[in-house]
Amino acid sequence: MDHYKVLGLGRKATKEEIKEAFRRMAVKYHPDKHSHSPQSVRDDALLRFKQVSEAYEVLIDDSKRALYNSHMHASASSYGYASNHSYRSDYGYGYGYSQSRGSSTAGFRSAYASNSPNLIDVVLRFLTTRQFFLSCAFAGALFGGFVVLDKSGDALWKIHNPGKSFEEAMESIEKAKDRRDKT
Repeated sequence: MDHYKVLGLGRKATKEEIKEAFRRMAVKYHPDKHSHSPQSVRDDALLRFKQVSEAYEVLIDDSKRALYNSHMHASASSYGYASNHSYRSDYGYGYGYSQSRGSSTAGFRSAYASNSPNLIDVVLRFLTTRQFFLSCAFAGALFGGFVVLDKSGDALWKIHNPGKSFEEAMESIEKAKDRRDKT
């Protein structure tokens, strides 16, 4: 699938042209607009809407677009054209889908459409989960509690033992134990 053809754009399209083409196509193929149409029309509109959404997500992001363009160029020169590749899309307004075209060995699997996420994606997903934030908050609260207890213990010591350090007090306790043991 050529994302540029899906949106009816040329390879040198600007972000504004991409946004405008996406808006126009999304309105045309949005599933809500075809809710009262026959099933075949609804299915076709849903598929086209998914393709338009995927094309927009890839072309609007500079890094995904550069990766897509480099893979399209390599694929077009190696395999005739890039229409026989596997792709997967889980983004676009809640209409995620997975589709495979042609043989997976004949095409390419680009990094943005891979079924297996790379290590950075896994780490970022973990670091942005609610459980991670709750764990960090709990650990922060525990650490803060230990710091407060330590500081308050020092303050209480200074209140009850003015002019003495902890080490001096320990020495006096040891001397008292030695005297008591001698008797």
